[in-house]
Amino acid sequence: MRAIRVGRVTARRRRSMASVAWRQVRRRVLPSVWFQLVALCVLAAAISVASVEYYAWVPSADFVLVLIIGGYLLRPRQLAALYVVVSAALLWSQVQRLPAGVNKGVLVVLVVVAALMWVVARDRARLGLQGLAGENMLIDLRDRLRAQGVVPSLPGGWRAETVLRSAYGDSFSGDFLVTSRTTDGRHLEAALVDVSGKGVAAGTRSLLLSGAFGGLLGAMPAAGFLDVANQYLLRQRWHEGFATAVHLELDLVTGRYRIGSAGHPPAAHFKAGSGRWQLVDTSPGPLLGVLDDATFPGASGTVGRGDALLLYTDGVVEIPGRDLGLGIDRMLGQAERLVRDGFAGGAQRTVESALAGETDDRALVLIWRE
Repeated sequence: MRAIRVGRVTARRRRSMASVAWRQVRRRVLPSVWFQLVALCVLAAAISVASVEYYAWVPSADFVLVLIIGGYLLRPRQLAALYVVVSAALLWSQVQRLPAGVNKGVLVVLVVVAALMWVVARDRARLGLQGLAGENMLIDLRDRLRAQGVVPSLPGGWRAETVLRSAYGDSFSGDFLVTSRTTDGRHLEAALVDVSGKGVAAGTRSLLLSGAFGGLLGAMPAAGFLDVANQYLLRQRWHEGFATAVHLELDLVTGRYRIGSAGHPPAAHFKAGSGRWQLVDTSPGPLLGVLDDATFPGASGTVGRGDALLLYTDGVVEIPGRDLGLGIDRMLGQAERLVRDGFAGGAQRTVESALAGETDDRALVLIWRE
């Protein structure tokens, strides 16, 4: 029995050592540029040989695959070396197939693809984004910043839904949401921001601002959030670097709230007592990043039992060629259905009913008290 136990321990140790060794290889060798270059060179050589023996199945056009992969994974210096290897492999395969002749159409395609991938590799190297790590870094950054917009868990009796949709389904949006709940759990803060532009064009500014505004939220008095956000935007000195924003501070015990606006469409408050939606009475105020001495108006109210608050961006209410007020009236008409059908799932239904559709970024926050 002792010998069996010793054998099992030895086997586990061997498996553990093998696992550690594989992780070391995967971390140090597989991601390395030189390993990728060698692998692509071997693939080019294999295509060259196969195109001679089995041309009907492996034509010379398959070298395009090597060029595209190399353009995304390699730095310009290594990509140049790959081009030399691919050229030699292609030349050898064409010579072996004589007198069938050289397929000039394939050569033209390969040259065009090589030129395009060279531009891609050069731009990625200039930005410091090499291989799949570049995309992974951007995706991780985007996901981390989006996590700041997830509404924290709320106490019993409170519910919240958020929906953010980018124009044309792009991964990056000019609309973003940041939220924070105080350490004592009593107050919830949320800022819904609409950066100038839409989709990818506004995505870089949106990423930067969401990180900065997320750091401000909850770290300073709520009444001064829009003032500090305005100063931050002014310091960036961006061309077309303005934004609109609506800021909410909500007391989760009493239901008291304060809403501040910076050039943003007015929030809406459903009052169960009257059974109607009403716009929160705040003037829109100046845009963020435009005036140095700007002041931002605010309004207060109370969310009672059965009440709801609705924050949204202009993409939800804009109607091409029509006044914004008409779009707000239409949205409130859609919101009346939430009273009948229930608020759950109402954020998504309201966004999907927007006439702007996929042509504009859309964001909406729905908070209600049961």
